[in-house]
Order: sequence, then C-alpha cells, then structure tokens
Amino acid sequence: MPENTRVDARGPRFAASLTAALLLVATLLSLLGLSPRATQGFFAYQPLSGASFAPSPWAVQQASVAERIADPGFLVLLAVALLFVWGVASPRTAPWSVLYRRVVQPRLAPPTEFEDAGPPRFAQGVGLFVTAVGLLLHVAGVPWALPIAAAMAFVAAFLNAAFGLCLGCQLYLLLQRAGLVGRRGPAAA
Repeated sequence: MPENTRVDARGPRFAASLTAALLLVATLLSLLGLSPRATQGFFAYQPLSGASFAPSPWAVQQASVAERIADPGFLVLLAVALLFVWGVASPRTAPWSVLYRRVVQPRLAPPTEFEDAGPPRFAQGVGLFVTAVGLLLHVAGVPWALPIAAAMAFVAAFLNAAFGLCLGCQLYLLLQRAGLVGRRGPAAA
C-alpha cells in the first residue's frame, strides 16, 4: 500500500501542539519526581565541623527499578515515546493524525500548503530517540536524565507548534543534502 508523499502542512503542527502539551506535563512531573532529588535535600553542603565532605546520593540512584518506572514523569514520557513509535511506524493511523483528519481538518479551509511526509516522520524518530535515551538513562539511575530529555523534546515540539520550526525536519533536510537520507537524485539511480 503506497503511503501519501504529501501531507497538509497544518497536520504536523497540530500534532506538535498536543505532543508539546504532553511533554510539558512530563517535564513538570519529572522535575517533581525522583530524578532531580538528592536524598538529603536539593543542594550539597559543606559541613561546618572537621568532618570530611561526602555528597548526598541521588534519590533515583537509591530507588529500585520498579520505583523508577513508577515515577509519574517516567510514565507520561513513556506514553509520549509510544506515540512517537506509532508516528514513525504508521503515521496515517497515529492518534494525532487521525484526530486532525477526522475532527480538525473538516472545520478548516482546504489546505493550500503541502509538505513532503518524510521530514515530519523523521522528526518523530528524532523525538523517539531523545525520549528513549531519557527513559533508559532514568531506569539506569542517571540523575536529571528524565527531566532533561523531556525538556529537550518539549522545546522541539513547542518550536514546531508555535512557530512552525521543525528541528527534526531541518535535521532531515541537512542529512538529505549530505546524501545520507531521503530520495536520491536521478544520477544516483
């Protein structure tokens, strides 16, 4: 079954706005969760007595893998990562795409601008990579990995939603110019 090679340019921005909202929630929850917390407070301190200084261990390092996975920030970011997987594997059936086509697009004027489907799909893959790295590092007990990954993905989604600047799409075009992804010219065939 051939995939559409052109998509309504408003669709990916709609998806980015919903994704940005979820990523903002994931970022806030991860900032309140295990990842940024030290077991004895947020800041290391120098003892006043002659005792030697020993930094406090991070809460995420002390928690079990089950506790790390149960962190609400982790669960929301995991849901976003699964949405990214769906967007890469089957963009036409991804929830945000279906919602846009069935509910939003019929209420808008006919599209006047179309774009290649490759860059937005690649951008979904970049979002998947960033969130997956954050999730894996969090499960491994790396402090701050979860909120940093969620915040990075949020910034990218927000830029796309608010300003139409798709960082993953720009990366795709850069890699395409270098001949690493995308269509090859007639000489390469």
